[in-house]
Amino acid sequence: MDPDLFSDLARELRNFLLYSVGQTGGHFGAGLGVVELTIALHYIFDTPDDRLIWDVGHQSYPHKILTGRREQMLTMRQAGGLAAFPSRDESQYDAFGVGHSSTSISAALGMKVAARHTDQDRQVIAVIGDGAMTAGMAFEALNHAGELDDNVLVILNDNNMSISNNVGGLSSYFARMWASRPYNFIRSGSKRVLSRIPPALKAAHRAEEYMKGMVSPGTLFEEIGFNYIGLVDGHDTDRLIEVLGNIKKLRGPQLLHIVTQKGKGYKASENDPFGMHALSKIEAEPRKPKDIQPSTPTYSKVFGQWLCDLAESDKDMVAITPAMSAGSGMDDFAAKYPERFFDVAIAEQHAVTFAAGMACDGVKPVVAIYSTFLQRAYDQLIHDVALQNLDVLFAIDRAGLVGEDGPTHAGSFDLSYLRCIPNMIVMAPSNEDECRQMLYTGYHHRGPAAVRYPRGKGPGAVINEQMTQLPIGKARLKRQGKAVALLAFGSMVEPAQKAAESLNATVIDMRFIKPLDEEMIEEMANQHQILVTVEENTVMGGAGSAVNEFLQRRDVLIPVLNIGLPDQYLPHGKPPQMLSDVGLDSEGIVTAVKDKLSRCNIQLKVS
Repeated sequence: MDPDLFSDLARELRNFLLYSVGQTGGHFGAGLGVVELTIALHYIFDTPDDRLIWDVGHQSYPHKILTGRREQMLTMRQAGGLAAFPSRDESQYDAFGVGHSSTSISAALGMKVAARHTDQDRQVIAVIGDGAMTAGMAFEALNHAGELDDNVLVILNDNNMSISNNVGGLSSYFARMWASRPYNFIRSGSKRVLSRIPPALKAAHRAEEYMKGMVSPGTLFEEIGFNYIGLVDGHDTDRLIEVLGNIKKLRGPQLLHIVTQKGKGYKASENDPFGMHALSKIEAEPRKPKDIQPSTPTYSKVFGQWLCDLAESDKDMVAITPAMSAGSGMDDFAAKYPERFFDVAIAEQHAVTFAAGMACDGVKPVVAIYSTFLQRAYDQLIHDVALQNLDVLFAIDRAGLVGEDGPTHAGSFDLSYLRCIPNMIVMAPSNEDECRQMLYTGYHHRGPAAVRYPRGKGPGAVINEQMTQLPIGKARLKRQGKAVALLAFGSMVEPAQKAAESLNATVIDMRFIKPLDEEMIEEMANQHQILVTVEENTVMGGAGSAVNEFLQRRDVLIPVLNIGLPDQYLPHGKPPQMLSDVGLDSEGIVTAVKDKLSRCNIQLKVS
């Protein structure tokens, strides 16, 4: 392609990105910020043979457009359409599947070692943002890269506005110099010569560090074995192509530090980079207003309000989140109690052990974290919190299926991985008021406790401002029926109640996954012909498995049906349709129960 046309291509990419994401919704600001970088990378490197790895993947939309998926962009995040993140199943240009952050450098190193092992001469490039660079995993990989001393390029995409002024003539000059062949020839050649005179080599190395340290933050990267190149304007395609072309010829680990503007080219996104991180679908014309209904808060908002309410009366309460303040509903708390709010960036492991340290010395921490991200801190949850029986409350958002973000963000496993941990209390609310009361219950429980709740809104229950501790491990009867007892957990109580109408079934809101209400389960087993557990969690090892284990332990013989998420990663789509597809709506529950009754030769008594 003619380099003179790159500016036109960048403009067209931004225009199409705005149009396509406006039609489908999705991540937006990050993609606008890497348009020029994406063009330069695909121009300089021989993708897909050269491996290009996007960290997290929020910024991968321009990459998808340039790699043969332009016509499919209008299917983004829809069932059967393009995924919201890079996916190896989707394209050979997506070298590594992502969704969680800070994995790119580790994956790049693995690919580089694999290439060396199989005698493949290919380039490996990891693009990581300044936010993702805050995670410990990224620094573990950087440290290992210095030890491997192989050809790998890490591009640090820095869109922090506070350092944009550093992009100027001097820093651009040094960036070009550090990536140039003459400088690196002199640099490597002088080291070979001076290696015979160790004091001189040490002095030369120190002088080089001082020179770079005066105009860049590169000393840290140099110390762990990288050749640091930066800062470079990430919106100057010609400069990027020049620098990348030089880097491609260098040997050893290279770190290119570029500065970009999130939302570049779209004023609304430039002025509000956080708010425009993702874009909702833009309607072609305003919808006609419907009858105004009372606003129902999301579970995240319920949590945020509870946090503020409790903080007024309990000065020992503090709140922690790994970069999910707004998503977890914590903005009001952060504004009102800044000295008691801790956003530790994308560092889930640190967040949990940080909370453990607080709990050791008399402070009560509440850790707000998404279900899928708590998986990354599992060792800390077991070893640092539960093993020491420390007083930490986990508010686990986005439990169950989350929809368009797909399997990387689904909270499909938390009931399974939480209930096997000693000392844990695990709760799942069926509505907004239960969520508030369970948070209060978990907060006052002495020891680790978790409340897991889904994304979005609940059934619209009236929220009682008065907070009351629930009796630990006690379920409640929601509907009395015959023959069939539906033991429903959390979000599945509502569809279970609808299913119970046609089955004339009993419905129990189990509330607690650990400890189970064993007395209630045994009572239901004595009064009914079949027990059915329903949960928005993987069936394997989940809440239903806990019921099975209890029945086996007590030698209770009764047919049991476990309904939940199947043993597979579910593709992205709209949550209601996804739940319907796996039989977790009322119709699916009815069908599954009737099939089980038929196989067990049990006659259903409707009246």
